Amino acid sequence: METLEKSIDTKKEEKPVKKMMLILSKATIDNVYACFILANGARMEGIESEIFFTFFGLEAIQKDKLNHLHVATVGNPAMHMPTMLGGLPGMEALATKMMKNEMEKLDIPPVDEFLEILSASGTKLWACKLAMDMFHLNNDKLIDNIDGVITVGDFYARAKGDGTHLLFI
Repeated sequence: METLEKSIDTKKEEKPVKKMMLILSKATIDNVYACFILANGARMEGIESEIFFTFFGLEAIQKDKLNHLHVATVGNPAMHMPTMLGGLPGMEALATKMMKNEMEKLDIPPVDEFLEILSASGTKLWACKLAMDMFHLNNDKLIDNIDGVITVGDFYARAKGDGTHLLFI
């Protein structure tokens, strides 16, 4: 048994991360920024990054919605408030304003500017074809620097190769 374990351990070889494939399924402001910061951090480390916007994550790349994203106050355990309180009128707007103010203090760019930075850095931005069809969206609703609308199969094909990591947000 000891020989087998040694054999397995010697076969393990640490391989560097070469590509981060991020899947964004919700366009709450906290999820969007988490995704963008991870993609940007990858690029800053010389790691390829791609973001696949699916279902409600598509709102982060819709021209008329991307600068109006909110913090989810209801059902969000990280808010540390009762669900009923989070549902009161104005709570979501207040929480969103507070978070945006804190991000501004840290010089974190607004969503539209962050998307431009990501695209300019080489991050690939993909919209999910199924979600686009499901929500009856067409390309003119999306930001101009989107790299395309692809299927899940296309996304997985892009994830091939050693050193690729997929992360669902």
